[in-house]
Amino acid sequence: MPASDPPGTASALTASRSRLTTAKPSADPTPPRPSLVLAVVTGVMLLIGIDATVVNLALPDMTRAVHLSPTAGAWVLNAYTLAFGGLLLLGGRLGDVFGRRRAFLTGIALFTLASLLAGCAPWAWWLITARVAQGIGGALAGPSTMALILTTFPGPARARALAWYSAVLGGGATAGLVLGGVLTDLASWRWVFLVNVPLGILLTATAVRVLPDPARQHSAPGRLDIAGAITGTLAATAFVYACLRAASDGWSAPATLVALAAAALTAPAFLAVERRAPQPLMPLRLAFRGPLARALPVIALLAAAVFGTLFFLGRYLQEVRGYSPVASGLLLVPMLAAQFAAARLSPILSRRFGPTRLIVSGAAGVAAGLGGFTLLGPHDSYAGGLLWPMVLLGLGIGMSMPTLNTYALAAVSPADSGAASGLLQTSQWQGGGVGLAAWVTVYGTETRGGGTMTSGIATALGAAGICAAVGCLLAIVLLRRGTRDAA
Repeated sequence: MPASDPPGTASALTASRSRLTTAKPSADPTPPRPSLVLAVVTGVMLLIGIDATVVNLALPDMTRAVHLSPTAGAWVLNAYTLAFGGLLLLGGRLGDVFGRRRAFLTGIALFTLASLLAGCAPWAWWLITARVAQGIGGALAGPSTMALILTTFPGPARARALAWYSAVLGGGATAGLVLGGVLTDLASWRWVFLVNVPLGILLTATAVRVLPDPARQHSAPGRLDIAGAITGTLAATAFVYACLRAASDGWSAPATLVALAAAALTAPAFLAVERRAPQPLMPLRLAFRGPLARALPVIALLAAAVFGTLFFLGRYLQEVRGYSPVASGLLLVPMLAAQFAAARLSPILSRRFGPTRLIVSGAAGVAAGLGGFTLLGPHDSYAGGLLWPMVLLGLGIGMSMPTLNTYALAAVSPADSGAASGLLQTSQWQGGGVGLAAWVTVYGTETRGGGTMTSGIATALGAAGICAAVGCLLAIVLLRRGTRDAA
């Protein structure tokens, strides 16, 4: 039974939003065209999300064109993931210290230039290096996008903006899968990168004109927690790398174990540095106290549950059912449509039923949708075997994730909005990486034990459903406790 919000929840969240919006004003708190600000911010996150998956269907052509080995081919995918996931915390704090507008513009400019270089790559090393640069640009721009929403949109407008943001970001992976197949079939693999160039130029030019330029949040803007940046980036990068190697080689592979050991050594060092830093890369109060701290475990578990869905469903549609890459991508569109529709309605539903109830109901929908895939067979009809779990999953994601973002960031001060956004996105990205590696392990165990590809996919997605159910239960405990404390 979904938990309802205790009395006082709405007033507590409204009060925290009021504190945020009445904090130190920016130099330009009301931009002349907020709709264009939102369009630029969501457009950049759409490009970042697309590039996480757009390479998948173009990879065979890339391999032949630039003479990639199978190992190097995997790094065309992983280099972007590693750079983006490993540098989000640093990117968020750089926006706080040096200015979010500057960080955003620098990030999207670097992403656009790297896309041009990737599309023109004559050699394998060039292509992989360009993918790393894309990830760095994304990590610099990504946290600033959410921080700009926090400082641009007050009150209820912020919840609506975050709903748009979450809907667009969630659809980027599916859109990338479809776009990669279409561009490769109709033009060339190079266009999966080159298409970013005119879009990036347009978004940069528009951003220069419409983005607000908030006053910096620190009196000493040049000061940065260097020790925290080094240890935090090493810990995050080592952990992301461990997840990538676990997904391809298993958790007991030497490279996976070495990376996990490196993360285990550098993470405590990072926390020790942050306790003493005058301007920490990640203020520990954000990670351990308040609404953001209560939301992060739920966000990580839901991200872990859903991150591998496209990977497994894409394999099922292409390798079991024999659909083309483009057709497979199009068959996943109903899940994207359901997610988008639910995300757009989430602010209204949150005001009507309360954020905790909506988050818990959405997480339950995610668990039920993933559980529905356990019934998958090799000859099921699309409507009977795939459509209803996909729609249920999309609705659950669309209800829970935007509401979690709003809940988590409601009481964050403007000075910490970049760091908080980086922490939130890091939890999503690294939770998803762990989930994908874990479900690939479940899949491999099932198929090596004599199971078919279909049974392996069904078992893996069933395990992901259990993870979502745990996230649902945790939401009941943590978020209800938080709203009682706030009341």
